[in-house]
Amino acid sequence: MMAGEYEMRDEDRLPWLETVEDDYDDGPSVVRIIGLIVAALLVVAAVIFGYQYYKLHQGSDGNGALIAAQEGDYKVKPDDPGGLKVEGEGDSAIATSNGAATGNAAIDMKALPEAPVAGKKAPPTKADPGASKAVATIPSAEKASGGALVQLGSFGSEAEADTNWRTIAKTHAELAPMGKSVQAAQVGGKTVYRLRVNAGSAGQASSLCAKLAAAGQACFVPRG
Repeated sequence: MMAGEYEMRDEDRLPWLETVEDDYDDGPSVVRIIGLIVAALLVVAAVIFGYQYYKLHQGSDGNGALIAAQEGDYKVKPDDPGGLKVEGEGDSAIATSNGAATGNAAIDMKALPEAPVAGKKAPPTKADPGASKAVATIPSAEKASGGALVQLGSFGSEAEADTNWRTIAKTHAELAPMGKSVQAAQVGGKTVYRLRVNAGSAGQASSLCAKLAAAGQACFVPRG
């Protein structure tokens, strides 16, 4: 009985002296989170599928039945076509569509060509006697050239001008193909002989004279 005195009954234990187990809340499990995500995706997919199905079948109330063609001819001339009435217009087209022959379309290869229509000939124009006397005025070479001439010098005689031309043409080979001219002129009561070449145009004359002057040959482009 002594041992029983030290034994305590369950109802005699003090609750605040008992060991309390820790209560931890681990939160939702990973499996539960994955399940919620999958469910949400399925809901979204169902909504999209339903919307597309609705758009696809919206307004399609037909039952797929074929439409029967009307009986009789499908191309019939109307009683009142309206518009400008021309005799025989449209008769051939309608008759041909119905299988009727509208005439012989064969080409006669033996037929001769139609004779040409004789026209009226225009009377010959009488020549004006005075027209043959008109002669075209040909401008002189000097006037036609204008500023195309390049003067290489002025000399006291034609022979002196020719001698200088041979010397200048030998020194400047580009002058040889050009036609030289020696023109007599009165200057201060004396006769001088001008040695000139035709460059072809005013622009070419200026270019040629500038090239000769750069090489030491005196020259200028006369105006007039």
